[in-house]
Order: sequence, then structure tokens, then C-alpha cells
Amino acid sequence: MHRILRSPALSTAALATVLALMFLGSRGIWDPDEGRYTNVALNMLDSGDWLNPRRNDEIGHWTKPPLTYWAIASSVMVFGTNTWAARLPAAVSYLLCTWLAWRIAARLAPGSQQSAAIVYATMLLPFGASQMITTDYLLSACIALAMWAFVEARFSATPHPRRWIALMWIALALAFVTKGPAGLLPLPVVLLFDFLMPGRRDHRVLQWSGLVLFAVLALPWYVAVFHGNPGLFEYFVGDELVNRVTTNEFGRHGEWYGWIEIYVPTLIVGTLPWTPTLWRWTRGLPAMVRPWWRDPQRRQRDAHWVLLALWLLLPLAVCVFARSRMPLYLLPLFVPIAVIIALRRTSEGRALPSWPKLIAWAAVLLAAKVAASYWPTHKNAEAWAHAIVERAPGPIHEIVFVEDMARYGLHLELGRGTEIEKISLDTLHEPRFNPQYDEPLAVELGEHEHGVVWVTKQSDWPVVRERIEGYGYRAILLGTPFERRVMFRVEPQR
Repeated sequence: MHRILRSPALSTAALATVLALMFLGSRGIWDPDEGRYTNVALNMLDSGDWLNPRRNDEIGHWTKPPLTYWAIASSVMVFGTNTWAARLPAAVSYLLCTWLAWRIAARLAPGSQQSAAIVYATMLLPFGASQMITTDYLLSACIALAMWAFVEARFSATPHPRRWIALMWIALALAFVTKGPAGLLPLPVVLLFDFLMPGRRDHRVLQWSGLVLFAVLALPWYVAVFHGNPGLFEYFVGDELVNRVTTNEFGRHGEWYGWIEIYVPTLIVGTLPWTPTLWRWTRGLPAMVRPWWRDPQRRQRDAHWVLLALWLLLPLAVCVFARSRMPLYLLPLFVPIAVIIALRRTSEGRALPSWPKLIAWAAVLLAAKVAASYWPTHKNAEAWAHAIVERAPGPIHEIVFVEDMARYGLHLELGRGTEIEKISLDTLHEPRFNPQYDEPLAVELGEHEHGVVWVTKQSDWPVVRERIEGYGYRAILLGTPFERRVMFRVEPQR
């Protein structure tokens, strides 16, 4: 232990690893997001089709590209069907971002690297997000990798800057296969930085070799699924890109004040306990930027600050103006925030807090992780799985939710091969891609499947039962309601 604490690299790695992996699987899958991503990944494993994301056998899931699903499916395949394995890609992405914060700070301001890594590892939002199954952490790791490669190409005396630019394009390709155009947000940052630097002409970012490398890695999946699913390209561009950016169609705080409501608290609370340092840098930013406008040599001397300011502010501006706003959309900005905080503290002559204080804060974070596993919430698929097994002994192959939110986390909690469906009472005119419901009640009843447990809201139970009886079946209650939901089985009337 004494040797670890004496080595900055080992002590930082040990702290981040404990924060990332301890109690990682103590909490059940929380719907809707964790359940949805895990369900798609498990469907890939169950079907063997790793090309087309699906929410069940009948319906595709086309809201995100596949890299996150591939990572979760690979982890489950290696480590087993459990919540620890499902969350491991996010935890590994957190560790990679911590290491990249170290590497970037070491290149931009040698001596600040340990501060940057510890700041990142202990900030509230990066730590909290590392315990959640989303696409945002894999995206953050890919973006940080791309920016590290650019930093090495521009700020080191390496004799092979083209290789670093190639790595940047590889990372951008991975980001594009993680979350589409959002993965390209670093591109305007590096292009504007190069434009602002005096005399920058060599080793351009926009080279044919880099563009070809990006196309070879990023585009094959898109070409394959667009070819196999006519109309998918228009859906991706229209709904998943244009509508998410320009409208409030998805109900994600699209009001003019939505960015204040979501992003200001995220930056204040999410950067704890280092928020005061970020605030001091923000207050001093106008005075730092003012000389850059007309003095290229000053920009050259402050190149590291120019890059960090652009890396934070340009993507933040995009997030503010886009009308789909969620706290985790800012997660990729926390690597530059960590480096900014480290550089600011170094310039102020502030050392890191003592190890007893850091360990005490880490204990608080781990205690919060444990507390979350006991937090009573209707979103916990593990509790739903226990309730279903108690009420429906015997094999369970499918869970059908009638006019209710589908709990896709049950796929992992009940085991591989469990199908989750969401059906409507009536036949509806649904969009081809990502419909709200999988099929109507009449079609589901006509499939005559075995091992099916049905779930509906307690308030809807009389209507649902009447409809089922009208189709010549009867609904058999399974125990008492759970979370104001009724569970039942269906069999033909005799």
C-alpha cells in the first residue's frame, strides 16, 4: 500500500479502478434506458444477428448505431448474463477517459497529469455515469481518444504526426458508429484550432488518407443496414438527426430555457467537488480570450488554453442550441473540464487534497453506489423479475406489456432468451421504424405462445380483461398487483 501511494500513476489507477468496478453489479437494471440498451445487446446474442439491432424478434431498434450494443453483448458473452457484465463497458470507458485526461494534461502542461486524472475520476457526473448503461460513455471515450491523438500530433515533438492524425480518424469513426453525427463534434474544434494557429500548414486534418480511413471503418454498417432496410436512411436523417436537433418532438427539454434547466445544474453539480476551480477559470476566461483576437503570437503562446476552450465551448454551444437536451449529453465535455481544472489549480499553485481526504470522498461515492442498489423505484427490473417469478412459477419465455411501458431490463434479469413485447389494445397506424407498440392485442393472442406472462396497469385491467374475453380467451390473475400493475396468463376459453 505504501508503494502504491508513493507512485502517482499507481495510486491514481488504484483509486479509479476501485471507483469503477467496486459494487458495479450491486444494482439491478433500471428501465427504461439501461433495460433498452441491454435488451438489444442480448437480442444480438440470442439471434446471432449482430448487424440489425432489435428490441424483439419482430421489431428493430433504430435509435442508435451498434457499437454500444456490440460492447455490451461481448462483455456478457465473456463474463456471463449479469448486471456487472452489462455495465462493464461503461466502467471501462470511464477508466479510459481517466487515463486519457492524464495523457492529455501531461502533453499540454507537464506536471498537471495526476491532478487531471484524479479530478476526472472523482467528479460526480463521470463517476455516476460509469455505473449506468448508456451510449454516452463509449462516445465520450472515443471523442477523448480522438482529441488525445490530435494533441499528440500538434503539441509533441513526435516525428510521426500523420500516425496520430490517423488515430484521430479511427477514433472519430468509432464515435460515429456509437452515436452517429454527434461523434463528429471534435472535428470543428480541431479545424478551428488549426485555423487560429499562425503558420499551421503541415499535416492537415482533412487529408484523403484520413477521410478514407474514416469511411472504411465508419460507413460499412450504415451501408449494410440502409441497403437491407429501405427508408431507414430517411428515418435516420429526418427523425434521429434533424428532428432531435431542431424540434421538441421527443420531449427532451426543447423549450428556450431548457438548456438553463438541464445544463447549468449538470455543470455545477456534476463537477463537484471541483466546481469552485471551474468557476474561477470561467470568470477569468474573458480576460484570457481578449488578447487572442488580434495577436496570433499570443494565441501561439496560449495554444493549450485555446484548444481546451474550443473543446469545451464549441460542443457546449451545439448542445445549448439543439432542442434535445439531457444531462449525459455533456459527458464528453468532462475530459476537457478535468484538464482545465488541473491546469488552473497548477497555475494557482494549489496541490491535490491529501490522500485521506481523497479516500474519504471516494468512500462517499461508493456509499452512494451502494445506497442506489437499495433505492426503492419502480424502474428496478430486478424487483420486477422477483415479483414475476413469485407469481408465475414455471418456465417464462415472454413478458407482454399491454398499453404500458415495457420493462426491457427483464430480459437480463429473467435470463437470456426472454422476449419482451409492448402491445396495444387496438390496431394502430404505426411508423415503420421504432413504432410505439410491437403489435395489437388480437395479433398477440393469435400467436398461441406458451410461457407468457402478461402485465397491464391495474386501472386498465377491467378493459383489458373484457377485450381478451371478446376474442375468445380468458385472463387468469397471478397473485396480487405489483407496482400498481396486474400480472396474468391467458388461455383459450373452453
